[in-house]
Amino acid sequence: MQHYPITDFGAVGDGTSNDAPAFQKAIDACSRDGGGRVVVPSGRVYRCGTFFLKDDVELHLERGARVLASPDREDYDEKFSVVVCALDARNIALTGGGEINGNGPSFMGEKLPHIYKKKQNGWRPFPIRFHDCTNVTIRDVLIRQSACWTLTLEGCEDAIISGIRLINDDLIPNDDGIDICNCNRVIISDCHVRAGDDAIVMKSMPNRRGGPTKPCENITVSNCVLESRSFGLSLGCEARAPLRNMTFDNVVIQNSHRGIGVHLSHGCDVENVVFSNMVVETRHFHPAWWGCAEPIYVVAIPWTPEEKIGAIRHVRFSNILCRSENSAVIYGWEPRNIENLVLDNVRIEIDRWSEFEGGRFDLRPFPGEDPRTNHLVDQPTSGFYVKNATDVTIRNCRVAWGDNRQQYHRHAIEAHGVKGIAIENFRGESAWPDRYEAIQKTED
Repeated sequence: MQHYPITDFGAVGDGTSNDAPAFQKAIDACSRDGGGRVVVPSGRVYRCGTFFLKDDVELHLERGARVLASPDREDYDEKFSVVVCALDARNIALTGGGEINGNGPSFMGEKLPHIYKKKQNGWRPFPIRFHDCTNVTIRDVLIRQSACWTLTLEGCEDAIISGIRLINDDLIPNDDGIDICNCNRVIISDCHVRAGDDAIVMKSMPNRRGGPTKPCENITVSNCVLESRSFGLSLGCEARAPLRNMTFDNVVIQNSHRGIGVHLSHGCDVENVVFSNMVVETRHFHPAWWGCAEPIYVVAIPWTPEEKIGAIRHVRFSNILCRSENSAVIYGWEPRNIENLVLDNVRIEIDRWSEFEGGRFDLRPFPGEDPRTNHLVDQPTSGFYVKNATDVTIRNCRVAWGDNRQQYHRHAIEAHGVKGIAIENFRGESAWPDRYEAIQKTED
């Protein structure tokens, strides 16, 4: 394989000069020659605005090399505020033990105890964003301090993300870890992700380049450790085309505001999804962050009053251990919006240890005057809470209560408006057996 060191093309690596033009010269030469490896040598800091990966190029960051996002807007492409970008590229890779640093705090305002304030201009660059690419490999890199969505694949096919460490400042809003949008055949494995917003999220958003909105499908995520002030694993909140055929296996989620789940807000469907073999710990954070410590969260609610809402169907949760400050929540706008849901061998232990308010659900976005902020709902905490769903099975599950029980702790299972609920081989009692039944069901 032919190597193209960026220093041979004028990269300085002094941490102050914009080295993106030198990166681009090396990438263009490598692709023009038929492909190879563009090498980012160790021991230097390469400050960069936008550069574009091209066909058949592997960008390899040696251990000790650091790519730092430039704080100057004029260093970025006008259409794509991204450091490492790729458009319609084939057979590309980002590898090595070096670091891509998004320089996140440089783009934020005041740092509060619970969150950064956004600067008034609102402009923040993405560290890595690939659009409509095929045969993509991202392996072993360290990505830190993103100012916005960190690693985004949009409209890509046949992608592998493996062995990366993605460590963001967990007080920066919207700094998602890995966003997979409108993609087909993506494998994510062996990653450690810590983010303020969702750690790993699946979406099907309108194409930012004007093309068709594609489904997001045929995705696997395995062997990851995740931490977030919102979801650990999420799919569906921004979905304009179907999300389907996905598996999530062997995952640890810790110290997060939500664990795993589906949040459908638009008119498409989410179907054929399996979550298995996981350990989940969720706790309350400040309400500036969406979520209320729900370890499992399956919600179908329209974003606006005018929005049509699709269906969540054929979703399985199996072999999952949860320690949480809130219920596993299944909540449909109407019973037809959630159907054929199975929870098998799920154990939930509910306790209380954070300082933020409990005894409520977070259903944002919710139709109303301000769908992004309006629906924190006062709601006593049960082990499993199910409302407006069809054909729900709770099998071989258990609810336990920790030592720090609260007055708002209630039932092991609470169900309302469910058309067909099967509870098989269940173990658990209410938090206060002398006051409440273990299982409360109404309007079945």
